[in-house]
Amino acid sequence: MSVLAIDAGTTGVTAVVVTESGEIAAKGYQEFPQHFPRPGWVEHEPEEIWQATLAATTQVLERYDAAQLRAVGITNQRETIALWDRETLTSPRRAIVWQDRRTAEICERLQAAGHEPRVSEVTGLRLDPYFSGTKLTWLADNEPHTWALVQSGRYAVGTIDSYLIARMSRGTWHVTDVSNASRTLLFDLAAGDWSPEMCGLFGVPRDALPDIAPSWGDIARTDPTSFCGLSLPVAGIAGDQQSALFGQTCLDAGDSKCTYGTGSFILTNTGAEVPRSNAGLLSTAAWRSPSGEMTYAQEGAIFVTGAAVQWLRDGLQIIDSAEDTARIAAEVPDSGDVVFVPALTGLGAPHWDPHARGTIVGITRGTTRAHLVRATLEAIAFEVRDVLETMPMGDTLRVDGGASANDLLCQIQADQLGIAVERPRMIETTALGAAFLAGLGVGVWDSPDDLRRTWILDRRFEPTRDRASADAAYARWTDAVRRSRGWARD
Repeated sequence: MSVLAIDAGTTGVTAVVVTESGEIAAKGYQEFPQHFPRPGWVEHEPEEIWQATLAATTQVLERYDAAQLRAVGITNQRETIALWDRETLTSPRRAIVWQDRRTAEICERLQAAGHEPRVSEVTGLRLDPYFSGTKLTWLADNEPHTWALVQSGRYAVGTIDSYLIARMSRGTWHVTDVSNASRTLLFDLAAGDWSPEMCGLFGVPRDALPDIAPSWGDIARTDPTSFCGLSLPVAGIAGDQQSALFGQTCLDAGDSKCTYGTGSFILTNTGAEVPRSNAGLLSTAAWRSPSGEMTYAQEGAIFVTGAAVQWLRDGLQIIDSAEDTARIAAEVPDSGDVVFVPALTGLGAPHWDPHARGTIVGITRGTTRAHLVRATLEAIAFEVRDVLETMPMGDTLRVDGGASANDLLCQIQADQLGIAVERPRMIETTALGAAFLAGLGVGVWDSPDDLRRTWILDRRFEPTRDRASADAAYARWTDAVRRSRGWARD
């Protein structure tokens, strides 16, 4: 038995087939365009995400017998918000991406009105453009004709998981799960449902939002005429970071992981307890079982890590691929005191400054591309340390995501944290988590505990740098972050 998992990320869609033993039997991938209509604005065309999903799935079906598939699991970029016509399934505008900063003024207005403490109490989040709620407020304020059709019930509102399920099912289901709902500023963490109070604050009609399903179980079903000839139950849903937590089998309270993707996200399972933080960390829903049992997590969200490498490739054009970074960075023993703060879309945890912008300091005539590439890898490690300085740390950190394949990055990370970094053999844990959830939903695995045997260590990185040297480099980073802050404020 096997499961198809769809991982709809920020820059592309991955489709994988996961077998009962937890191995990937087939894989497809299709990138889709990023749209930047103004500085600080980031958008995706929903139709392009859907076409990428079909293309990635088609690649998989060319390599794997569809008759062996038992279910579909979906994981996705979480805070990106889309609208679509309930009848035609076409979208009236581009989706507003989690990286988008256009709602900074709305957040500041709500903060000035004193709403943030109550928002944080109910949702576990903070007033930042990162989250979906203020994006919807912006649409109501700036695109009234479109918003009128949301209010009338013609247009549905949802995160990318909801959009994909609508497309897969020909519009039959409008659903999401708690992990995605809890990233919208509209979800009551303690109650486990949409908050009428928050919907009122942000001006979002409850009827436009999806129903909240369990994270695994009987959720929806694909329509073969819409989705590559497949008629399968959609049996698992999770936002990408919660899915990676599940895929790393961090199933007990206290288990933690760091995923290096477009951004980096550190999550700690807190069990049935809603975590609270005064240090810039978020409280979020991790998953909900079919019986209704909630599991929560504490999260440190970093907006730009892998996206900084992508910028080196596409923006500066000083590397040909992400895989080049380890080789190029190894050409120099250190960054030559060059520090790169990749606040390309502001700063997330623990600083939460939407007005910060990317900053490179320390450049001299002797600076080469190798120094800048190494400074980029170091920046990723520094950003993770920023978060973990505010979180209790054990003696190991489990890592995953595409950039975790970079041995040099993993070693820099271990040196900065002063603890071991463990990389599993399977680093596609975001897709793996979605597959695990869907497999649980249809009985491929009997219980979450059955999944632990699938986690196999690939390599353990021990700290090799002396603490004084690591701390001095981190102090330079902290100074550079200070210089990057508030740059885009009028």
